Amino acid sequence: MRPTQATRIRRLVSYVLSAFLLCELLVVTVVRAQPKFAPKNSAAVAQQKRGTGRGPSRTATPARNPQISKIVTEIDPRNIERTIRKLVSFGTRNTLSDQNDPNRGIGAARDWLYAEFLQAAVHSGGRMTVEKQTFEQPKVARVPQPTMLTNIVATLKGTQPESAIRVYVVSGHYDSMCSSPSDAKCDAPGANDDASGTAAVLEMARVMAKYQFDATIIFMTVPGEEQGLLGATHFAEEAKKSNTDIEAMFTNDIIGSSLGANGLHDPHTVRVFSEGVPSNETPQEAMTRRSVGGENDSTSRQLARFIKEVGEQYLTSMKVWMIYRRDRYGRGGDHQPFLERGYAAVRFTEPNENYQHQHQNVRVQDGIQYGDLPQFDDFNYIADVARVNAAALAALASAPARPKNVTFPSGLASDTPIKWDANKEPDLAGYEIVWRDTTEATWTHSQSVGSVQTFTMKGMSKDNFFFGVRAVDKEGNRSPVTYPRQAPRAPRTDQPAQPSP
Repeated sequence: MRPTQATRIRRLVSYVLSAFLLCELLVVTVVRAQPKFAPKNSAAVAQQKRGTGRGPSRTATPARNPQISKIVTEIDPRNIERTIRKLVSFGTRNTLSDQNDPNRGIGAARDWLYAEFLQAAVHSGGRMTVEKQTFEQPKVARVPQPTMLTNIVATLKGTQPESAIRVYVVSGHYDSMCSSPSDAKCDAPGANDDASGTAAVLEMARVMAKYQFDATIIFMTVPGEEQGLLGATHFAEEAKKSNTDIEAMFTNDIIGSSLGANGLHDPHTVRVFSEGVPSNETPQEAMTRRSVGGENDSTSRQLARFIKEVGEQYLTSMKVWMIYRRDRYGRGGDHQPFLERGYAAVRFTEPNENYQHQHQNVRVQDGIQYGDLPQFDDFNYIADVARVNAAALAALASAPARPKNVTFPSGLASDTPIKWDANKEPDLAGYEIVWRDTTEATWTHSQSVGSVQTFTMKGMSKDNFFFGVRAVDKEGNRSPVTYPRQAPRAPRTDQPAQPSP
């Protein structure tokens, strides 16, 4: 029995040693398979840059500007309600309605709005001026005879000389219509379309007039929207003729109701429509875009991203829902004339519309109340939309201008060099490079690069990411992002000179 036991013990020890040696062999094999030092362009580093890591490059929420926070809290829904009910009290604001009756028609609304903007200007220390921009509209499809139209324009002048020529426009249209745009006699209360937008603009002017901004803000209410965007078109065309530097335009149209015809009640969302391919794109620009991309990075889409970032920062209860369309399906608004002239412009609209309360004669039919009546407006919701507008406008007018002439140098490389022109603001702190995956809707990562005019993103190909540049001032105010263009190719120098004819 003893030899047998000894043999068993030897076998057991042998098995244990074999198992141990096998484990050691596996560990050595795995370790040898790993490089001691990962190269700089390794997949791990690229993955972190792409955003799957949570390193310091991920875009951080900037500190709040105290002045913008105060502006947001001062927007008052009671003032908005008062404005809407007053506009509704004029019976109709059809563009073709009476211009001289002090109590009914578009003329009464025009004069009341002018007086209200003048009152707001009293608190501006002389920086806000108000004018009636009157023009004769020739006969068009919805205007049967030449008609005088008047835009109400309140201009809050910027205080920084290098930025005051930079202009931001916010608008609503004060005309209304019932079922027919040419019916100047019917009651057309227009409480939502668009007393809501007009009231928001007036309230923003009232609150923001007493504050100072580097750049200039224009608060505007226009007529003729229902007849074909006439007031906005005139303003945009005059601005283009005078080379006005309009960096952004907001139109607020149908922002009055948080309850849609689909039964959804959503007082915490506002849609912001922005076009991708610019309305004024030339054939040459289209050819370049098809080669290098950028159909999702127009100045208007960068503006929408800016509004979303700022609006949700200062009003955490609100969601800015970016809609990648110029406007709603088959429809239009007052931002379009600006887009067509090369200006960045977006539209604010409630998330769920109710067409029983738009462009309808006031009536009860089959037990259903039709008509654009104030009882269907949500004044607290309109105030929140105005707050999103005001926060974005104040941030734009407080920040440096977006960088100009941002380009990718021509040529192929694994790195991505970017160049841009220097900003002129005296309080400029520097620039940030931002980037995102090509399928991301918003900028997800950023890197401060200092006060330079060129920077190279090492190991990151412009094939695989979208890049942009924004300017930052010493108080942390950030501009919208500029998407780089392809730099012109340098002429070749190795070609023989052509003989003169």
